[in-house]
Amino acid sequence: MSPSPDLSAAIAADARLQEEFDALCDFGGRLAGTQAEADAMAYVAARGALATGVPCRMVPVSYGGWRGGAAGLDFADGSTAPCHPLVRSRPTSPEGLEAEVLDLGRGTPEEFEAHRDEIAGRIVLVRHELMFVAGTIHRRRKYNWALEAGAVGFLIAGPVPGGLVAGSSGRSGDEPGIPAAGIAPETAARLARTAAGRPKVLLHIDAQDVPGETSTLLFDLPGQGPDLVVLSAHVDGHALNESALDNASGVAVALAVMRAVAPHVAGFRRGVRLAFFSAEEWALTGSAQYVAGLAPQERERIALNINLDTVVGGRRHAALTSGYGALEPFLLRAAEGGGHALRCVRPFLQNSDHANFAAAGIPAFRLVAGYDEPDAAVRFVLTPQDMRDKVLPGELARATELAATLLLAACAAPPEEAAGWRVMSA
Repeated sequence: MSPSPDLSAAIAADARLQEEFDALCDFGGRLAGTQAEADAMAYVAARGALATGVPCRMVPVSYGGWRGGAAGLDFADGSTAPCHPLVRSRPTSPEGLEAEVLDLGRGTPEEFEAHRDEIAGRIVLVRHELMFVAGTIHRRRKYNWALEAGAVGFLIAGPVPGGLVAGSSGRSGDEPGIPAAGIAPETAARLARTAAGRPKVLLHIDAQDVPGETSTLLFDLPGQGPDLVVLSAHVDGHALNESALDNASGVAVALAVMRAVAPHVAGFRRGVRLAFFSAEEWALTGSAQYVAGLAPQERERIALNINLDTVVGGRRHAALTSGYGALEPFLLRAAEGGGHALRCVRPFLQNSDHANFAAAGIPAFRLVAGYDEPDAAVRFVLTPQDMRDKVLPGELARATELAATLLLAACAAPPEEAAGWRVMSA
């Protein structure tokens, strides 16, 4: 099912799409636990109520919060280099952490295994990878491998010359951890082993664990039957940038989709729940708590989760279908019927909120731009260049049209087809 001509026209003429995207970027990176995140969540709650015509239901989220402070690297020659603490990094002592650096290149399982006997007592250095490509190894896996092998620190080098890199260490609650930070590629080049041996640095990270409080924002629009489709996006980001691609884009598009479809949902076979999560950049904490809190019958009511995360910044869109292969013919048919190209990527990828739905047995996919496009703007995600100027004219509207197309099709699909979505691929 494609949007009706009136719906397409409404999306094309929606000036609030750009306005809301810019407003979200104006808040800054919206790191969970900061005033910027709190202000952005209040803004989204108000805008969600306007877009849907229903009041916002706020579900409290308590989590292991964190506050990062000053950080830096001191070299033996007296020079220094900046670094950016990863979310939930352990602090160093006030005197800093002095240790040799072991450069493991990309940081593959093979590289970790080959140097396993050399890791303990050293700071491990790896490289940040393009996230939206087959075979990528997530930063948190590398951090955990370093931690398990006895590393005393963790550095990850970003891809952009002169730019640091952000992200989460993945540590939650009171779990053990090590100081972890993102550095620029030029800094990484100075940490290569030479004939004189491995370089020794003094790493400084000021950080503090603090109680964290945020909310999940929900807006329910009933359809003709009891089942519903959850349209979701995360609001939080990182202080290093505007978090424009990841994920002001997804939030703005979700609001625009609902503005266009809300007047029609009462006539749909399924209703729509608009959900905005926070603490996504903290190992998907907000959505994890939401899904865990669903009663069994509530889970059964959710026919599908459509998760919008980084929906601009590339020439093409992909649906990351989390192993739910039965979704793919439906999604391709719906997209092509609306005049959109779409690629389906089946492996389970735990890189956004859809993963928590999928792991709980709820069919779910992430709509993302730039998958397998190494030169696309999405390569700037988690770097200082994730700014609104990376979004080309027309990209937000195109993503909104596609997301609306898929939402309408999901709300109209026959019950027997929707039941088949729950079948996991072997």
